[in-house]
Amino acid sequence: MRIRTAAVATTAVAGALAALTAVPAHAAEYDSALKVRGVQYDAPGPDSNKCSTGNTRDEYLTIKNYSSTRTVNLKGYVVKDAAGNRFVFRSNHHLEPRDHVKLRGGHGTDSDKNNVAYRNNCNFIWNNDKDTIYLVKPTGNRADVHAYTKRGSDRDGNGYIPFHK
Repeated sequence: MRIRTAAVATTAVAGALAALTAVPAHAAEYDSALKVRGVQYDAPGPDSNKCSTGNTRDEYLTIKNYSSTRTVNLKGYVVKDAAGNRFVFRSNHHLEPRDHVKLRGGHGTDSDKNNVAYRNNCNFIWNNDKDTIYLVKPTGNRADVHAYTKRGSDRDGNGYIPFHK
C-alpha cells in the first residue's frame, strides 16, 4: 500500500513539474527592448550625498537596448524604486541597438556619446540593503523590474548586481 501511495505521489509531483516546466522561462519577462542590465546600488566608500564632495555619482543603473535593429529614445521613460523615488528622462537620449546608458546620481552633463545620463539629484535612490527597480515605458507599462537584497543578490559583496548580460 505504501509503495502504491508513493508511486501515485511521485506521478502527481512529476505531472506538476511537467506543467511548471511547460511554461517558457521568459514568460515573466516584459516585452521590451530596454532592460536593466545591472545596478551599482551601493556606491564604494561611505555614503555621502553632498553634491560637491559626495559619492552619489558612483551609484548608477545601467539600461541596455537589447534590440539588434531598433533605436530606442529614452525620453519619457521612468526609473523608480519601491519607495516611489523616481527619475524621468525628460530629454531625448537615443540608444542604438545593443547600446547602453549609465544613469548616475549627482550632477553632470548627459551625453549620448559617453553613454551617461545624470539624475541631477545628489540623494541616493537605491537602498543598500534591499530595493526594487522599476523601468517604466512612457505608456506607463513596465519595461523591466528587479528586486534585490544585499545578502541574497550581491554574491561578491561589491555593491553591484548584474541582471541581464
